[in-house]
Parts: sequence; C-alpha cells; structure tokens
Amino acid sequence: MAEISIMGAGSWGLGLAILLNNNGHHVTVWSVFPEEVEQLSKERENKKCLPGVHIPESIDFNADTETVVKGADIIVLAVASPYTRTTAKSFAPYVRAGQYIVNVGKGIEENTLMTLCEVVEQEIPQATVAVLSGPSHAEEVGRMIPTTCVIGTHKKKDAEYLQTVFMNDVFRVYTSPDMLGICIGGALKNVIALAAGIADGLGYGDNTKAALITRGIAEIARLGIAMGADVMTFTGLSGIGDLIVTCASMHSRNRRAGILIGKGYTKDEAMAEVQMVVEGVYAAKAAYKLSQKYNVEMPIVEQVNAVLFDNKKPADAVKELMLRDKKIETAGGEWRE
Repeated sequence: MAEISIMGAGSWGLGLAILLNNNGHHVTVWSVFPEEVEQLSKERENKKCLPGVHIPESIDFNADTETVVKGADIIVLAVASPYTRTTAKSFAPYVRAGQYIVNVGKGIEENTLMTLCEVVEQEIPQATVAVLSGPSHAEEVGRMIPTTCVIGTHKKKDAEYLQTVFMNDVFRVYTSPDMLGICIGGALKNVIALAAGIADGLGYGDNTKAALITRGIAEIARLGIAMGADVMTFTGLSGIGDLIVTCASMHSRNRRAGILIGKGYTKDEAMAEVQMVVEGVYAAKAAYKLSQKYNVEMPIVEQVNAVLFDNKKPADAVKELMLRDKKIETAGGEWRE
C-alpha cells in the first residue's frame, strides 16, 4: 500500500482518488480551498464536477499543504494547466528527493511554451516526475468503466512501479519513455476538440469530424516530431486515442465549449456556460506559437486561434481550411509515373 496525495479536488483528481483507493492505497485529497475540503469531507460528492459519484469514507481531505505533501509516497498533481506552476511552487519546499509526482493535467504553458511536466521539473527538480494520460474522462473512471492510459517516465523502473500502483481490472496502464510526446498529445488534442465542437455547433456531420480528427493528429504529430518526440506516441493512447474521445464525447468540456462557439457564443461566454476550465482555449495560443517556433504547418490550430482571439466567423474558418492549396496526404510511397 502506498500513501498517495492528490493535489486538486476537481473531477479528474477525485476520479483518480477513487481508483487508487479501490486499489488499496491510502488516499488524501488536497484543495487550496478549506471550505471545499469541509464540504467534500461531509457530503462525499462533488456535485459540480462529478455529480452522482460517491467518494468512499476511507478517502481523506486536507487543506494543509505541508502535511499532505510530506506524508505522501506519491503525489498526483491534478490541477488545471494555468495553475500548475503556482501549485508546484507552493508545495516544492516539502518535496523529498526522489519523491514521485505524477502530473495528470494537460496543457502547454503559454508564456514559456513548456509542457506541464517540464514546468514541474523546473519548479521541483528534486522530484521524480511522471505523466499519466490517455482517453480517460473522469466521469467514467469514477464509475469504474474500463479505461486504458499510458504512464511516461524517464526511467523504466519508475514507470513499472507506477504502472502497478494505478493498474487494476478496469484501469489498464501501459508504459512509455516518451514523456514529451505524451504531454504534447494531451495538450494539443484539446485544441482540435474545440474545432470538432465548433463543427458540431455549425451543424456539420460525421465526415467533418473524421476529417478534423485525422488531420488534427497529423498536425500534432508534425509538431511533436519537430520537438523531438517519438512519432509512434501519436498513434497510441495519448495521441489518437485521447483525441478521438475528446472530439466525440459530451464529457469533453472542450468539445462542449466548441459547440457553443459554433452556435455563436464568444469564447468567454462559452467558458462561462461550461463552468469549468476549457484547457483548449489556453493551449491554442501556445500551440500556434510552437508551430511558428518550429516552422510547422498547423492550419487547424491557426484557424482555431483566429476564431477564439480574432473574432473570425467559424464558418469562414472552415471554408478557409477546405480551400487551402492542394496537398498530397502522406510523403511515403512513390508514383508509378
């Protein structure tokens, strides 16, 4: 049994808390808000983020950062991407050398263009940092619906240990050394999911969504390869797997926000309606900046930025994507003549 502290009491943090509790570990969930700790301890349900999912009595809640961090063998960092650095900085003084930190957030820091794992490694260099990602909506993990993810670390032994900690008969975990690729896939799929939602809001069909998913993973992979990631990562769970579920599911806050934008809402109105952090809005600017930095063509990302930040009409963005210069789909193979 491991002592595990979950930093963040949102839907994903609570879903993983229930999973890890069921695996026989002692789990403590931390929140920066004492009133949230009190409410969750008493009511055993997050009615806003994870309604209808009962939180077992054996899971503890605590707002004391030092106590929660020092008492843990493994820290699961489950906060929204805009708060990753500030949260990591707040508990860095209490982290022991080699203590595990598993980042489960998805995003790119806009001003530095660092992945969230790179942010944690910068703020807490003494920690052993890992990433857990894949097609894994908290609403289903919390209800023990079969799910598969990948865990990435720098060292094989750490990946295999954490794989054992998280894995059970409804939560299968694979391992990977490609932390960079896992982080890129997890962050950028949210931008493509916004585009898929916008297409839904415009009333387009399955053909359009399939095109966005397929060309979206091509954009993500091009950027990832340019940054030094393994191309095979983008064919796996944290690449095409996570992209499919985020573009297709109404659990996806990015898709839901996109639907509203396609119907005429502004990005701020859409985020207010969704009532949770829409990671794709924050990742969109960073993705565009990365495409410029690495000289990678990312037309879907470019058009999403134009809709979000330049008041471009969604229908005009789709038309521009459709009317781009003629292209060959893949670089492989040779013509007979």
